[in-house]
Amino acid sequence: EVERSLRVLDGAVCVFCAVGGVQPQSETVWRQADRYNVPRLAFVNKMDRMGADFERVVGELKDKLKAPACPVELPIGSAETFAGVVDLVNMKGIVYDEASEGKQFVVGEVPAELRDAAELARAELVERVADLDEGVMEAYLEKGDLSAEELVPAVRRLVVAGRFVPVLCGSAFRDKGVQPLLDAVADYLPSPMDRPPVAGKDLKTGEAVERRVDDPLLSALVFKITSDPYGKLFFVRVYSGSLKKGANVFNPRTKKRERVMKMVRLFADDRTEVDELSAGDIGAIVNLKEATTGDTLCAEMKPCY
Repeated sequence: EVERSLRVLDGAVCVFCAVGGVQPQSETVWRQADRYNVPRLAFVNKMDRMGADFERVVGELKDKLKAPACPVELPIGSAETFAGVVDLVNMKGIVYDEASEGKQFVVGEVPAELRDAAELARAELVERVADLDEGVMEAYLEKGDLSAEELVPAVRRLVVAGRFVPVLCGSAFRDKGVQPLLDAVADYLPSPMDRPPVAGKDLKTGEAVERRVDDPLLSALVFKITSDPYGKLFFVRVYSGSLKKGANVFNPRTKKRERVMKMVRLFADDRTEVDELSAGDIGAIVNLKEATTGDTLCAEMKPCY
């Protein structure tokens, strides 16, 4: 099930325990993500727990997973003294308000006691990026540094290419470090337009076909099925075209058409009914009759699988 889910992702955030580090299950999922070339961010969670060690986890990412990992943040304190993070890209300190349990924070200067460590870590980050990205190499050789405006798009290019894994940290339970993580998702992980077209075969001729995000013909994959109080949910990833409520879709395996009566978009346990899922979207169709995991849903006039 993890493999089927990884297959449909454009990008992923891999969460590691600041105490436990890289665990066996983490290794398994990481290798699966490698197989499907899923661009990743790494988030070192539970920095407020006793025994949290950010540097050790970064070392394990490099040694155990052979990941091209490099911190883009440093923690301010650890365990009971964990107070926030240092943003190495913008060289700012983000300190969280304990009373609001992380919902309020102040962006300011890097704490004096971390200034040297932050400058060293940023120099390493800039050097790694310049070494891997020819687009910023010239600017780096001229100035010996890169601005945030130059660094962010360069990191994004490397992440999309699978050559770089930014490492962030925080405590999800306390909402510390979560806001910068969401910013990193927007800044570094790919959109559907950044990913290569999905490959398949024409049902009639057997010839190889490709469906791009901007292709008007529908192609979607059913990758997971779960039971629900309201019926069965068929999770789908739309690769091209769009799924519309009330429309007919064709299943190449059964060679039958089915009507989409209800669709929802899910956020954990919350769901919102929608009338359309566009290319790049992941959602769920309620109560298809004959579809099963791994089925393609496509346009009947030009079926593919």
